[in-house]
Amino acid sequence: QLQLVESGGGLVQPGGSLRLSCVASGLDLNIWSIGWFRQAPGKVREGVSCVSRTGGTTNYADSVKGRFTISRDSAKNTVYLQMNSLKPEDSGVYYCARTQIPLESTCDPARISDFTYWGQGTQVTVSS
Repeated sequence: QLQLVESGGGLVQPGGSLRLSCVASGLDLNIWSIGWFRQAPGKVREGVSCVSRTGGTTNYADSVKGRFTISRDSAKNTVYLQMNSLKPEDSGVYYCARTQIPLESTCDPARISDFTYWGQGTQVTVSS
């Protein structure tokens, strides 16, 4: 069964850090670009970051540039999102997804329609 599973969310104070993981089951992530997305209550889902299949290209939403880092571990079939200097506005459910087209050398997290096979999400709450 093809499945993406996110983990690593939680409650953190402003300025804190979290590392999210996206693990694939029944799917070789290494042929797909992978994106991270988030959705806050009452808001539309937005792209946060993505990484190309080789890891050579990464892109970020302007709101997280300089604070978040996306990476991938091919051996573990896992993609990570390191989130530092967290702000309350970073709160929401975070999802990972793969691109619909394999073997691409780039990705754009703003193009949500390019992504499919969404995980169930992990909750991130930034609050004092």
